[in-house]
Amino acid sequence: MKYLYSLLLWTCCLFLNAQHQDKLDFLHAKVEIAIDAHKKIIEGSVAYKFEVLQKVDTFFLDAQNLELYAVLLNNKKVNYHNDGKHIIIRKRVKKNRNYSLKIKYKAAPKQTVYFIGWDSNGADEGPNNSTLGEGHSNKHSQIWTQGQGKYTSHWLPSFDDMREKVEFDMDITFNEGYKVIANGQLTGIKELNGLKKWSFNMDKPMSSYLLAFAIAKYQEKRIKSDKGVPIGLYYYPGDSMLVEPTYRYTKEIFDFLEQEIGVPYPWQQYNQIPVRDFLYAGMENTGTTIFSDRYLIDSIAFKDRNYVMVNAHEMAHQWFGNLVTEVDGSSHWLHEGFATYYALLAQKEVFGKTHYYWKLYESALQLQKESRENRGEALTNPKASSLTFYEKGAWALHSLRELVGERNFRQGIHEYLNKYKFKNASIDDFLLEMESVSQIDLSDFREQWLQSSDFPFTKAKRSLADGCDDLNIYFGLQKELTTSSEDNQTIIKRYWNKDVSDQFKVQVIANYSKSLSEEFLGEIIEHGDVMVRQAVAVSLNQLPKGLKPQLESLLTDESYVTIEQMLYKLWVHYPADRKQYLDTTKNIIGFPDKNIRLLWLTLALLTKDYEPLNTNSYYQELSGYTSNKYPFEIRQTTFQFLEEVIGFSDTNLLDLINATQHHSWQFRKFSRALLDRLLLKQEFKDRIARLKVKLNEPELRYISNKLIIE
Repeated sequence: MKYLYSLLLWTCCLFLNAQHQDKLDFLHAKVEIAIDAHKKIIEGSVAYKFEVLQKVDTFFLDAQNLELYAVLLNNKKVNYHNDGKHIIIRKRVKKNRNYSLKIKYKAAPKQTVYFIGWDSNGADEGPNNSTLGEGHSNKHSQIWTQGQGKYTSHWLPSFDDMREKVEFDMDITFNEGYKVIANGQLTGIKELNGLKKWSFNMDKPMSSYLLAFAIAKYQEKRIKSDKGVPIGLYYYPGDSMLVEPTYRYTKEIFDFLEQEIGVPYPWQQYNQIPVRDFLYAGMENTGTTIFSDRYLIDSIAFKDRNYVMVNAHEMAHQWFGNLVTEVDGSSHWLHEGFATYYALLAQKEVFGKTHYYWKLYESALQLQKESRENRGEALTNPKASSLTFYEKGAWALHSLRELVGERNFRQGIHEYLNKYKFKNASIDDFLLEMESVSQIDLSDFREQWLQSSDFPFTKAKRSLADGCDDLNIYFGLQKELTTSSEDNQTIIKRYWNKDVSDQFKVQVIANYSKSLSEEFLGEIIEHGDVMVRQAVAVSLNQLPKGLKPQLESLLTDESYVTIEQMLYKLWVHYPADRKQYLDTTKNIIGFPDKNIRLLWLTLALLTKDYEPLNTNSYYQELSGYTSNKYPFEIRQTTFQFLEEVIGFSDTNLLDLINATQHHSWQFRKFSRALLDRLLLKQEFKDRIARLKVKLNEPELRYISNKLIIE
């Protein structure tokens, strides 16, 4: 009998990953967890209530490497099997009955929950003590989640299936002095002898991959939408001056989306929380967007790289993805294409119609390039790239709106969201709603925009020309430059003086700067907008001698991109004036990734006789940025500068080995590739072998294997 039972469990496990439990409906979950940041452990329980739609004798939850203390069905112990991926329960449950299932467990998640900045004693690592860190605030220790599709089961027995929607309420216990943010409305905070228990209530169901929390020493600004929805804008202590530029237009975007979509915001509140070393730009957890703190920017950075598009994209997901969720990956367009399209519409609202069409043109060029290189993809391909799902997806909706008309499009969106709210839908479901409202057969639309791997650039270009005078003029310029016998600058000047936008001028400079004379470029620098001047700074690889004074003036421009570009290019082209350029930019940090400061330190160290008394302190500062105290963007740039021009200390090598274990796959991949290059040299192989005694277990295992292979 024992053998037979094991065989049944094994057979059951083979099908669990693909099985949807349509015979049970999980309705509510009460989650109670306590987090030990030092040990990176979560302990707690979850109590589910579910209804049986059809009797079964086996059911399961997803649970990745969880240690189970108890499994209770209707408060009684029940037979279960934990295979490391699932909790499989062997118990007959009856149709039309309601049951409760309580699981007590412990998790030591290797992914999904990220513990950032905790030292070996479990204490807050404290602020960043860089003397030039002001304006890009002290980052305290933090914890945050990233479920992304199906990974919440690494810290909570739940469902790696978007089709299972549950109303989650959550209690989280953590150290006092920290702020805890999670899905739902905060209903209370209870003091517990140096700890606090934060209680959150959800009143609507959602897929469990959207369950999230973030913990840090945050401060908060509260605003409200026009319809009274509370919006929490979180930031680090000392970053109050960054709140306005970071969250600029948040209320306007929220109010616009609610009006444009035509369906009220479906959740109780909306929070936005920045975190360090995030895996993506942002993640649209239900009512609780978590985003990369590289978007915590000042007013100068706003012109170069702001949060507006990411802000609008994640906000739009609250309807498209969270309220109505895809059935499976073949309908992923319903998430990313829709969020990208509505984010573009929000940008159109705050930046204007011309901005919207230029963004569409930029993505059309990327998609055309993919098609020409036979790398285009269908929107129905579940393994398509982000470019396809996001940008081609947005273009498909732009085209659909033109096809069915403004009124029908809005009505179709309204009907679709209301019909499938708090449920799942497919592309077929959406198109049926659109066909029903518009009375138009969308078969051709489906074939051209969704099923074809090609991007219809000619049709897209026609739409752009019809919708935007600026682009129509630009296409006329392109045609004349290829057909006219006049010189390029004469033609460009004629168009330049028309009523055209800064985006038009930026595009002209980016593509035709080699056709422009020193005199004309000088006029552009003197009279152009900051983004037009930035285009000049970026496009010029060889600096015209006659423009030296004008180019030097760009070192004080209100653009961190412009300053970075010109500092490097002027330093290279005019060695005699290097001290002047370094003095001018000495106290500029740049973006949160310290782009200008890192470049400045490198150039200062390479400049002969520049502040020789400070050489050691500059080296110590630059070298110190490889430490895991800093965000991976800063670490990666520093590693690049050290490899190219300065060299590595033993501490840098230890930091690099540490980086090979980082949770960000992009940074981990970069670090491993750099380490591989170093190990090709016997000098580094010997040095790294001597450093093995200072490595922790994962680092030692990785390096030992590398040294054996080498």
